[in-house]
Amino acid sequence: MKLAVVGATGLVGSEILEVLDEHNFPYDELLLVASERSVGKQIEYKGKKHTVIGLADAVAAKPEIAIFSAGGSTSLEWAPKFAEVGTFVIDNSSAWRMDPSKKLVVPEINAKEITPNDKIIANPNCSTIQMVLALEPLRQRYGIKRIVVSTYQSVTGTGKAAVDQMMAERSGEANPPMVYPHKIDMNVLPHIDVFQPNGYTKEEMKMINETKKIFSDNTVQVTSTTVRIPTMGGHSEAVNVEFKQDFDLAEVRSLLENAPGVIVQDDPTNFVYPMPITSHKKDEVFVGRLRRDESQPNTLNMWIVADNLRKGAATNAVQIAEYLLENKLV
Repeated sequence: MKLAVVGATGLVGSEILEVLDEHNFPYDELLLVASERSVGKQIEYKGKKHTVIGLADAVAAKPEIAIFSAGGSTSLEWAPKFAEVGTFVIDNSSAWRMDPSKKLVVPEINAKEITPNDKIIANPNCSTIQMVLALEPLRQRYGIKRIVVSTYQSVTGTGKAAVDQMMAERSGEANPPMVYPHKIDMNVLPHIDVFQPNGYTKEEMKMINETKKIFSDNTVQVTSTTVRIPTMGGHSEAVNVEFKQDFDLAEVRSLLENAPGVIVQDDPTNFVYPMPITSHKKDEVFVGRLRRDESQPNTLNMWIVADNLRKGAATNAVQIAEYLLENKLV
């Protein structure tokens, strides 16, 4: 089987390669694919040197699976070309997420919806993935009426240039290259992606719209504020969720402890709660600070943390690829 990683030289691309190795993903031939400026570059992976190839050559090779992490414009242009030659494309960009003809997949929730005809499969937004994964077992039990989420997102979500800006500022560099409109180190920016006419950012609207699509439920009300903070380990979220039915806190904890891909860290008396620094390089979603909202009925407060480059991107994509293999779709 041929496997292509498109955008192999980027932050998420590098993480995809790491996850493939850790998961012992089976393939016969690995194609590392990137933009023209990276073609010919050598990448050492699992003790072997691989030469980066261009997109046209990758399409011609007809891989069975291509995991894309190369940006929306690249995906819009090239994903259909791979699909035409029979490749399953798993795309990390926002290009196909809200296309009604494309599946938006978190494997633990809705991988069963994938059919042999779904040649382009969308990977959800990083902040959406970790939230819906933690909420899914509770949604199944109590039903969800409304979600209020505030995020605290790592600079790694923007990419290497953002990490470089933060570290340059931290080291006292006079004129660091600016990715953000303001300094990020020792600061907080209530601004992720582009502002929309309704006053929300594109990131906030992604969380709202993608949550409804993944849950296949347009009645779920979602409101979001997304914030960039100067951390690198992962994304954090304060989530306030109103259920359709009342809940028992002990049962909530049990449901989460038994949910695939979720780890409960909820012992505040011993200062145990999820943090980006401890989620770094982990595939799971971590949940803690579980407590009843005492201001209104049927409502829970929870704190959700995950490595945004892992379950928020690379791990979720690799899990989709694993599902395709396990269910003999390729």
